[in-house]
Amino acid sequence: MTTHSKDPHFRSIGEQVEAQGHDQEESGKPIEEIESLCLECGKDGVTRLLPTFIPYFKEVIVMSFSCPHCGNRNSEIQSAGEIQPKGCLYTIHVTTKSDLNRQLIKSEHCTLSIPELELQIPAKRGQITTIEGVLTDTVRDLELDQPLRKHMQPEVYQKIESICDRLREILGERVVPSGGDENGDDQSKTQQAGPVGARHEEIEDAENRQFKPFKLCLDDPSGNSFVEYFGSIESSGGSDNKWSKRDYPRNKEQNIALGLVADPDAPNKPADAVGGGGFSKELGETEFENEEVFEFEGTCSSCNAPIKTLMKTVNIPYFKDIVLMSTNCDRCGYRDNEVKSGAAISPTGRKLTLKVTDSEDLSRDILKSDTAGLEIPEIDLHLSPGTLGGRFTTLEGLLQTVYDELYEKVLMRGDSAQQTDVSKFEGFLGKLKRAISADACPYTVILDDPLANSYIQNPYAPDPDEQLTTESYERTFEQNEDLGLNDIKVEDYESDVQSEEEKEKDTADSL
Repeated sequence: MTTHSKDPHFRSIGEQVEAQGHDQEESGKPIEEIESLCLECGKDGVTRLLPTFIPYFKEVIVMSFSCPHCGNRNSEIQSAGEIQPKGCLYTIHVTTKSDLNRQLIKSEHCTLSIPELELQIPAKRGQITTIEGVLTDTVRDLELDQPLRKHMQPEVYQKIESICDRLREILGERVVPSGGDENGDDQSKTQQAGPVGARHEEIEDAENRQFKPFKLCLDDPSGNSFVEYFGSIESSGGSDNKWSKRDYPRNKEQNIALGLVADPDAPNKPADAVGGGGFSKELGETEFENEEVFEFEGTCSSCNAPIKTLMKTVNIPYFKDIVLMSTNCDRCGYRDNEVKSGAAISPTGRKLTLKVTDSEDLSRDILKSDTAGLEIPEIDLHLSPGTLGGRFTTLEGLLQTVYDELYEKVLMRGDSAQQTDVSKFEGFLGKLKRAISADACPYTVILDDPLANSYIQNPYAPDPDEQLTTESYERTFEQNEDLGLNDIKVEDYESDVQSEEEKEKDTADSL
């Protein structure tokens, strides 16, 4: 990110305003006006285009439309730069009033969600606003058809109203029913609060109000969205414990939606009872074999609805085969992902030690099985085996998952958490955040797996990696007992079965 644009056509808004005071012939006209069709009345309106530059972000075009005939107005923002190589996912933990003032740039491809409210705003139009502005627009849009829903769909009205009440609490507003006294007489108390025939007022002492913390997520496959972070500019957000950004590679569907890849008009590939399609080598969709995705019928563990579990075998070069399993329920939204080993049980355990020296090491692929433990001694991070389950991601993605899990379970509890414990844990999360952004380098990542099913990518394979140390060891009796290996017998088990049958026969004869 840069502070100034190199393109003379894209200047900051302050520079654009200053240029308007000079001679128009020398500075040029900063705002372009184009006649556009109004979709409300069908007559011609005016669209104004302002190329500008947002410091520490990129060039954008601010567009504003107005119709002098019917009064229709609309504004949006579009990125003037290229689509980024990867998508981006911003996560903001909003805990105080000041967090609502963060500047937010939402492109037309960005999806905004608040998991605590089960609220998702689909990709529609670009905006440059704040978090408070997004929540205000959301309340306004949800309240638009509430009078009709109250009479036609009472259940839907109540559900939407509960979301609006939570958003009003965050924004510091209250609903005063119409016809009642502003001072709160008995008549106004008996009327039902809500948007139907009501007006909003700000709560007194709104600056010091308390609300339940929530998480705001911006998922943009184009990579052209942005959320302001607090702290020093040099840290690029690493010093802000409430702000995080993760880049991810786009999938095929996202590339098609962005217009980067043509939607192949290929015929449907035949699939048997368990086949789920996948990528075809014959059609040029992949260069590898065994790309078939299998489907298995099942039942959702949350709502008991019928669902399908997708399973695919993946070969990790210089390691072994693994099995990826994914379950997604369309009815209740339950999701589950697992990574299992596709090979036999290893006779020994394996301990992997990686010396992280720069940000390049954070992009290494890492497979953490459900039996592996993770440690980073420099920041006192110790995860016992089984934590987070099986994961196949990058080192940065794994540490980001650890950060999100710890933040939600510890710091999102509100007033129930002890202030001293929260302060200590915020310090620990700061260390973890610096490790994610590579500011804490060098540090050591230790992955200890008694079943040797974990893996850290060696970019120099088949040559050895000086930063990666592999150590094999014999499992202890306690480890075998925890894994259930002490009771497994794969040789001469027929004799045990015959002896059990003889004992049952003798018992039956005696009776």
